[in-house]
Amino acid sequence: MANSKYEYVKSFEVDDEIMLPNTIIVRVHARDFCRFSEVHEFEKPNDKKALELMNECANAVLEQFPDVIFSYGYSDEYSFIFKKETKFYQRRGRQMASVYVVVLSLNYIQCSGLAIGKSKEEAQATLRGSLKQDKNELLYQCFNINYKKDIPEVFRQGTCTLKTEVEDIVKYKDDGFPVKRTRRKVLRVHSENIASKRFWKEKLCLSKEEVDQFCEDLNKTRPEYVKSFQYESRLMLSTWIVVRIDGCHFHRFSDIHEFEKPNDAQALNLMNACAVAVLEEFRDVVFAYGVSDEYSFVLKKDSQLYQRCASEIVSSVVSFFSSTYTMRWNEFFPQKEMKRLPYFDGRAVCYPSSEIVKDYLAWRQVDCHINNQYNTCFWLLVKSGKSKSDAQSDLKGTQTPEKNEILDRLTGILNYYDTLPPMFCLGSSVFWDKETKMVDNEEGATGKSRKIVVVGHCNIIETGFWEAHPQILDEKVDRFKSVQNANGKNDLP
Repeated sequence: MANSKYEYVKSFEVDDEIMLPNTIIVRVHARDFCRFSEVHEFEKPNDKKALELMNECANAVLEQFPDVIFSYGYSDEYSFIFKKETKFYQRRGRQMASVYVVVLSLNYIQCSGLAIGKSKEEAQATLRGSLKQDKNELLYQCFNINYKKDIPEVFRQGTCTLKTEVEDIVKYKDDGFPVKRTRRKVLRVHSENIASKRFWKEKLCLSKEEVDQFCEDLNKTRPEYVKSFQYESRLMLSTWIVVRIDGCHFHRFSDIHEFEKPNDAQALNLMNACAVAVLEEFRDVVFAYGVSDEYSFVLKKDSQLYQRCASEIVSSVVSFFSSTYTMRWNEFFPQKEMKRLPYFDGRAVCYPSSEIVKDYLAWRQVDCHINNQYNTCFWLLVKSGKSKSDAQSDLKGTQTPEKNEILDRLTGILNYYDTLPPMFCLGSSVFWDKETKMVDNEEGATGKSRKIVVVGHCNIIETGFWEAHPQILDEKVDRFKSVQNANGKNDLP
């Protein structure tokens, strides 16, 4: 991070470490998957291929993250269990949750009356208040379906994904004797009762001490008891929420995909396109600022998005951004196949005033300039024939004027840094603005305005930008109304 007078904004960050000896479970579930499943014409009530896609995603998570020892999923949700002593992300709850959010695509309706011509409303009315046995009888009487025999276990029982130790033959000795090595393998099972002590003894995911702590009759555990352990952090009312996302292992990602150094314009434009999509999807986001592999999204002060639940806000923004990055890759890199999936982590921070938000954004832009100038010098030195370690030694302790001299000398262009594209030096600002179009009608040409999301490369440290766009960080908030909305009381007496 660059040192600047704006770094005081870091003091507003809250450390949400989940303390030992608690076992961490990250539960992810889909948003608007009813609509998603209809758009993609999933088979009702269950789409086997969609469930298989979910399970493949869970497999990938267990293979990517060694600290995840078990997962269970069904329909459009998955739960991931970490080993008890994990130090992943130093046990920071929001960042852990954002990393594990996977966009999983299906909608599961256990008993839908649609096949016999009922409307959705009629089907819901038929099932309202019905017990398990009633549903089984309905399936048999109306569709001649025996729930236990005719419905595949992946639909009835969900899917468990876990790691187990197996012995593999790695080579053979000269005498033909096999050499075996123990390795961890991801295993997928469908179990009728994962709440039984027997299941956990057989699968060896937990230590003997942990299994011995299980009560004999886990099936009688009350849902209210389990829910009492859920960790929900709601962000303070009447504060600006900033969600900042960062690419994970993007140095390796950029090397694999051969991004141009020090800046790849197409990669940055792809990031900007994702930010535009976020503003269009989440209307509470009023401004975004991005540089390199990071983006900061500012939510309006009176936002009630997901009732200001930090984990839901962060995970939704991060997953949407990551999904858009993957889906639109070919638009920006038509000649490059994506060889490794990108993923991002995120955090949410509250700031009490728009002035502090401006200082936060100024801090990020100062960081952009300092890092870009250093990286530009570094890669020009490397391209001139120096090793990376020599280039680092040459730049150690240099200040802005000295770096500018190095750039001018290496390129032969006076004030070379000032000739670089503004996107590299200033980063990208994304916000809603008005566009006026001239329309011909009977009375002559008239202007029609509409709101659009624009991408600019502006100086947001100086006051000029904010004076030209005062509506972005408007402080006029009805605090009483925001409290009413937060409490679910929208009607005044």
